[in-house]
Amino acid sequence: MSVVTNTTTIGAIEAPSRRNTELGLLAFAVVIPVFAYLNVGLALDGKVPTGMLGYGLGLGLLAGVAHLVVRKFAPYADPLLLPLATLLNGLGLVLIWRLDQSPRLIRRAETLFGSYSPDAPKQLLYSAMGIALFAAVLMLLKDHRILQRYTYISMAVGLVLLILPMFFPAVNGAKIWISIGGFTIQPGEFAKIVIAVFFSGYLMVKRDALALASRRFMGLYLPRGRDLGPIIAIWGLSILILVFETDLGTSLLFFGLFVVMLYVATERTSWIVFGLLMSIGGAVGVASFETHVQSRVNAWLDPFACYKSDASGACQQIGDALLSFGSGGTLGTGLGQGNSDLIGFAANADFILTTVGEELGLAGTMAFLLLYALIVERGVRTALAARDPFGKLLAIGLSSAFAIQVFVVAGGVMGLIPLTGMTMPFVAYGGSSVLANWALIGILIRISDTARRPAPAPAPSPDAEMTQVVRP
Repeated sequence: MSVVTNTTTIGAIEAPSRRNTELGLLAFAVVIPVFAYLNVGLALDGKVPTGMLGYGLGLGLLAGVAHLVVRKFAPYADPLLLPLATLLNGLGLVLIWRLDQSPRLIRRAETLFGSYSPDAPKQLLYSAMGIALFAAVLMLLKDHRILQRYTYISMAVGLVLLILPMFFPAVNGAKIWISIGGFTIQPGEFAKIVIAVFFSGYLMVKRDALALASRRFMGLYLPRGRDLGPIIAIWGLSILILVFETDLGTSLLFFGLFVVMLYVATERTSWIVFGLLMSIGGAVGVASFETHVQSRVNAWLDPFACYKSDASGACQQIGDALLSFGSGGTLGTGLGQGNSDLIGFAANADFILTTVGEELGLAGTMAFLLLYALIVERGVRTALAARDPFGKLLAIGLSSAFAIQVFVVAGGVMGLIPLTGMTMPFVAYGGSSVLANWALIGILIRISDTARRPAPAPAPSPDAEMTQVVRP
């Protein structure tokens, strides 16, 4: 009798990379803005715009570079995040170019500044820089868990970014910009990413202590007194930002991000209730003595009552925005055939959603919001698939920051909440916003790649040996 021993090794199940799916979706994400560009040109001049070919090639080149970087450095990442961001960025470029063609805006700029400089070419440059930053994130950040080492460093950096605008002059009543060597930067856009890293690292360590409850009141589990310290400190900082920088948008984003992540980490509904009560109390308190916030609240309550008497212009902007949405109806007036440029230079920044509402109607507005919702949904799906608690919290934090920013901008423009002065991600004009949001997408793709990557094959064990007896 002889004994034959066979050793078998069970390898990991190979997961599909979905990169070809991403490439196909990217083709649609480039073609749709090109057709929108053509539509605007035909509506304005009745002919094919001369820059359409260059625009299509430029957007296609940027999308192709981003795809190659993802294929090389994050082959198992979510296939929808990059096409969704590319589509929004491309449509934003079309909307900005459409507003650049407005004779009213051109005459106004020439009257005020002596010359007019279109914003669409600059936005295309910012988009290229955003793609470069996106690629740098994927190439340099091999593992998102490395960021956990910099939990408290990110806190210090985030505080500096939030406080820095306080020492620079106000722009349109709010201190949200810093000027360095002729360049203007909005630090709050980058602060949301850095602060999300800090919250993720901090809550991963402290979530058990924060989840403890000392008593139950009216169906809510109340946290212990000493555990209220972090949320009170964050609440106080958000109020200071609101008071000294009169930046309602960053204050809401900063505090809302912390409350959402605190709820996800502890699963305590009481934190949400405390957060809402404290945010409402703080906003009402600041609005009682801060004139800039008061003007935003008055414009929100009844923009047409102070349409002509408001010196800040907030009432007129909100009133014009509501009129634009109303004139758009269900299907809109058509690209290039609206009058949202009456809002002024903010039409391509804070109020760019009004151009969507007027020229694409309710259907187009819902389509844009659906694209944003899909990015948030893919971010939440990434958080659910992440294998480590830090990755889960970071993915949900970045997705929440993105969702809160979309909500406060869309809500402010539509009259749901007071106007905040933030910009619509990827669509509105602004270099800081484009750069920060492409970096945010890069981090989400890195977390997604790690979550979807097949686990390595386990080492062989003695139990894996099979002994077969062969009889002569």
